[in-house]
Order: sequence, then structure tokens, then C-alpha cells
Amino acid sequence: MSPTQLLSDLPNGAHAVVARLAPGASAVQTATAQRLGELGFIAGEPVQMLRRGPGGREPLAVQIGDTQFALRLLEAQCVEVELL
Repeated sequence: MSPTQLLSDLPNGAHAVVARLAPGASAVQTATAQRLGELGFIAGEPVQMLRRGPGGREPLAVQIGDTQFALRLLEAQCVEVELL
């Protein structure tokens, strides 16, 4: 089992598996993590960092299953992943 890291830290093209949702202390991050779970970011799901926005920043284009999402850094920081 590889160590976990945040989805927001993955380089372009990296493949990983969602380990868990890890909301921060704020209510906004808790609500964000809950919404990500509803969208399919659940433990065991494969995820790929497709690319980052201009300058390597937002938005982050990620694919989970067959669906692509554009995430903000705050959202991607709520998802812990294990590299494949």
C-alpha cells in the first residue's frame, strides 16, 4: 500500500485511487467533501489528474471513473489518494 497524498498534489497525468475524503476543520470543507462523495469521489475509485489550469493552478481537470471534473484547489485538498 502506497502512502496517501492529496489529490491537489498530483502531477499532470498521474493515476491514483481515492483513499478517503479528508475535510478540513471548516464547515465549507466539510460540505465540499460531502458533495464530492455524492459525485463519486469514494474510497477505491480510480482517479487521474488530467491537467492544471494556467500556471499550474486552478482549475484542476480530473477524471474519476468515466466522468471528468474541473475542481478548485480547495476541493482537491479534501481528497486523499494513493498513487498507482
